[in-house]
Amino acid sequence: MSKKRKQRIILIGDGAVGSSFAFASVLTGVGRELGIIDLNGDRVDGDVLDLIDAGAYAAPKRIFHADYADCGSADIVVITAGAAQKPGETRLDLVHKNTRIFKGMIEQVVASGFQGIFLIATNPVDVLSYWTWKFSGFPPEKIIGSGTALDSARFRQEIAQILDIDSRNVHGYILGEHGDTEFPVWSQANVGGMDIYQWVRRHKHIDQQELVERFYKVRDKAYEIIDLKGATYYGVAAALARICRAILNDENAVLPVSILMDGHFGLDDVFISAPAVVGSEGVREVVEINLNDQELQKMQSSAQVLKETIQAAREKLEEDA
Repeated sequence: MSKKRKQRIILIGDGAVGSSFAFASVLTGVGRELGIIDLNGDRVDGDVLDLIDAGAYAAPKRIFHADYADCGSADIVVITAGAAQKPGETRLDLVHKNTRIFKGMIEQVVASGFQGIFLIATNPVDVLSYWTWKFSGFPPEKIIGSGTALDSARFRQEIAQILDIDSRNVHGYILGEHGDTEFPVWSQANVGGMDIYQWVRRHKHIDQQELVERFYKVRDKAYEIIDLKGATYYGVAAALARICRAILNDENAVLPVSILMDGHFGLDDVFISAPAVVGSEGVREVVEINLNDQELQKMQSSAQVLKETIQAAREKLEEDA
């Protein structure tokens, strides 16, 4: 793919998340071409004009109203389209609506001759990443869900706030489902290379219980934002731009994203978030970090929830066929 790379991103879905991603990609100079597909053509035309204005203060980029045929020469297809999460609704409640929507979209992308990488953000992202894999017939390394990239960023920010440390020097992951069964990997969290527990012991003023409770704030933050303003979009947009940069620049960056498990952590046939090396060909490898017994159990329990949801979606698809 790298020999023919045009640095072209096609975005499917120009709602709150999609338009925020488009804006983030323009400001951060990710990609040289951005095409936007949405059922609301007027909105796309308006956003194209608006984004072109923003581009005057960023790196040169061609921004255009795309159709599915344009996916054929794209490096990445980013999908944010689908039914939105409503107040009081879990990400998994969305599965039946969005699986049907995805089937039609993925078939049109594949029909264009697309050979690049799918980046999925629509919720439930782990389940829809799985169905993108199945609907497309692509090798699994070409399918990436945004997963817990955002959750992990929130986690680091929360820890950094308590410790009064630059969040870029705080390292830690939220793994599992991007949703209610996600969990923090405290056993691998560190500050500048120092184990988080050791850091807390050396700094007696830090409230360890508050540190633990911050995870629940991270897990439930989406619900809080949705209650306040109806949707979350800036954070996930930044995460998507970061993943795209890793792909287009062949960074081989380690990012917590939703990927296929093939024996990793004792799991298979499920997309779930774990650290992965991401570069120009998609997922180069899964980084199977050491989880303690409790964390491994949480990973497997989270995967079981996702598998049950995938199976429910499978039965619904067969029923609708």
